[in-house]
Amino acid sequence: MLNHLVEGPASAPPLLLGPSLGTSYALWDEVAPELSIGHRVIRWDLPGHGGSAAGLIGPGATVGDLAGLVLDLADSLGVDRFAYAGVSLGGAVGLHLAVHHPERVSSLAVICSSAHFNGAEPWEERAALVRAEGLDELAGSADARWFTPGFTVPGLVRDHREADPGAYAACCDALAAFDLRDRLGGITAPTLLVAGREDPATPPAHLREIADAVPGAALVEIPGASHLAPAERPEAVLTALRGHFDGGAKRGMAVRREVLGDAHVDRAQGRQTPFTARFQDFISRYAWGEIWTDETLSRRERSMVTMTALVAHGHYEELAMHVRAARRNGLTPDEIGAVLLQTAVYCGVPAANSAFATAQRVLAEEDGAAG
Repeated sequence: MLNHLVEGPASAPPLLLGPSLGTSYALWDEVAPELSIGHRVIRWDLPGHGGSAAGLIGPGATVGDLAGLVLDLADSLGVDRFAYAGVSLGGAVGLHLAVHHPERVSSLAVICSSAHFNGAEPWEERAALVRAEGLDELAGSADARWFTPGFTVPGLVRDHREADPGAYAACCDALAAFDLRDRLGGITAPTLLVAGREDPATPPAHLREIADAVPGAALVEIPGASHLAPAERPEAVLTALRGHFDGGAKRGMAVRREVLGDAHVDRAQGRQTPFTARFQDFISRYAWGEIWTDETLSRRERSMVTMTALVAHGHYEELAMHVRAARRNGLTPDEIGAVLLQTAVYCGVPAANSAFATAQRVLAEEDGAAG
């Protein structure tokens, strides 16, 4: 089994993060904790890298073999369908999964990677070198291959030096044989390509080739990033991944409209000014795009919790809006009344009195509109 680290709520949507050749899951240290706020993040190590056993693959390995190990890991964790992001070789694994196991991949991000890696010969030569001489020479040039001048992450370079040479060489075999260019048009998962503008290994043209072939794919180029963009420019990578996997404000706006109704949201949008725009984005992105989309609680249950909180704080204008939302979420007037009666015990009779008056007005208006 691949060594891995799981972060985030067990009930959150799963997101698998794949590493590049020569690194461990530490490649994601600056990005994964933030992604784990809204996802069950699962980072994994390549065979012979980090904590994964070297014997999981051998000479002549393929990217398909690595993808099979990732699926075994997902199965062991009870994860059927997942979002996936990977860097370089980890990105190639993601492309393979999207092509050959589309039912497993809900969304895909391919970072500093390619649908092919410049032919077999360079990788066959590297594999032979590593099998004969080990990894010291390659690790010595890691900074130049991975980062822009003057930047380094010592821990990742150490991971490179300490990787198992046989497993590293087997990963080189996998890269040598990898070419999915003729299959890209069949990818159906929503796909994001992220290129490091200064990347010599997989330059932006490689990511652009994928973006042009995958239906509906999007491409982001990150200035000042070389081959390991999540380590060198984590904020930019995080922003791109959040927008892709979370749906950001767009996803939240859809839920907001479903719960509050188009008329209310249209009024709120109509009143938006440059001064309030960031706040409106915050509401849509976090309150509606992350909290209300969490399936741990049903929308009915969230309506009950929300009404109680609004009564407790005396926010009766907001309460009116959420009484309407509660009806839209399936609560009956009797159930709404039961929630408000509960607030009389725990929030106080005066607060409940005002809440009942607000709810009665809203329900009467709805009855009148229905009549």
